[in-house]
Amino acid sequence: MGSSEISGFYKLTPAERLEKVKILAGLTEEEVKTTESMGGLSLGQADRMIENVIGGISIPLGIAVNFLVNSKDYLIPMAIEEPSVVAAASHAAKIARVRGGFWSTSTPPIMIGQIQIVDVPDPISAKGFILKKKMDILKVANDQDPILSKLGGGAKDLEVKIIDTQVGPMVITELMVDCRDAMGANAVNTMAEAVAPMVEEISGGRVNLRILSNLATKRLVKSTATFEREALGGEVVVDRIIEAYAFAAADPYRAATHNKGVMNGITSVVLATGNDTRAIEAGAHAYASRLGRYTTLTTWKKDDNGDLSGVIEMPLAVGLIGGATVSHPMARIAVKILGVRNANELGEVIGAVGLAQNLAALRALATEGIQRGHMRLHARNVAVMAGASGELIDKVAEAMVRERKVRADEAKRLLHEMESHGKKT
Repeated sequence: MGSSEISGFYKLTPAERLEKVKILAGLTEEEVKTTESMGGLSLGQADRMIENVIGGISIPLGIAVNFLVNSKDYLIPMAIEEPSVVAAASHAAKIARVRGGFWSTSTPPIMIGQIQIVDVPDPISAKGFILKKKMDILKVANDQDPILSKLGGGAKDLEVKIIDTQVGPMVITELMVDCRDAMGANAVNTMAEAVAPMVEEISGGRVNLRILSNLATKRLVKSTATFEREALGGEVVVDRIIEAYAFAAADPYRAATHNKGVMNGITSVVLATGNDTRAIEAGAHAYASRLGRYTTLTTWKKDDNGDLSGVIEMPLAVGLIGGATVSHPMARIAVKILGVRNANELGEVIGAVGLAQNLAALRALATEGIQRGHMRLHARNVAVMAGASGELIDKVAEAMVRERKVRADEAKRLLHEMESHGKKT
């Protein structure tokens, strides 16, 4: 792929944008047609994915440009219905390029499978007995997926904890499974179910749940970037962004919206690539609460040069094997556009998008306010809802933004005036 820094990408028509992406990502004519058809998922394919299918729903797919992650250029496919998100990510990525872009790292793709044991006569002794049989338990787990083991993955470790609950103490056995390029839910759940009878017999208790955890604290992504203060608008803007971050770090009510902005970027890429958005959202917000109080997924500070330095750290259990990533034709194309080679690289890129999205939101809040840019794009939707078409969409939208009245009634009034004026002329 060439450079993702494409000047004026937003000014192109959708067809012109797709042509550029086709060239940069090496899309085939068939893949272009699938993209143009808003996803290319047939009713038959959908019927094999979930139950009681009657149709489908299309979400706009945009491309965020300018992303440089670990010295590699990426075009970022983002599936989202909210205006301003793709543009904001692209602009933040452009600012980050001044200081080398984003730098991301990730831990091995370890998922946690939990086996809940209740009615244990002696929890402390049971914990010791289970740990003594660790190698035998891991062998049973790995026998369930020998191919995963051959690829370097599989059950790598086992931990046991005792928790107090309202129905009494429980012994929780946890499998640490390296899922390689898969998200891993099916593999982990299969292993947990396979070892359940064994740990039940060892503990003397009764196994109840056997399932993976979406709080993937062993599967973390960390992304960092530095944003030059002049490119952000000067020292005052940097200080205001840090003040905005400090508010979110201290107050869970603000942190929830702060993290929602992060997830605007994260979730849109997760969705575009056919990964599990609910799992990622659940894991992210649980991770933000891991210290006993809900706080931010990102941290921001001023470096020695007076520039703004940002860090994001969060679980990102995404895969390239299985599920909709393989079964949905548009998800396959999105992965091809990204050009990632493995699940870890995918997670590292997604982490960078989350950090970029957060920077863009904080900068907007600390300067012009979030509404100005957001409402400019939202105004076009309101104009369409009012019945505007063609050139009148932009004219009505621009008038509403200029008058700071982005409402359906105002759109209808302006549309009526413009149409009446057009008939007279």
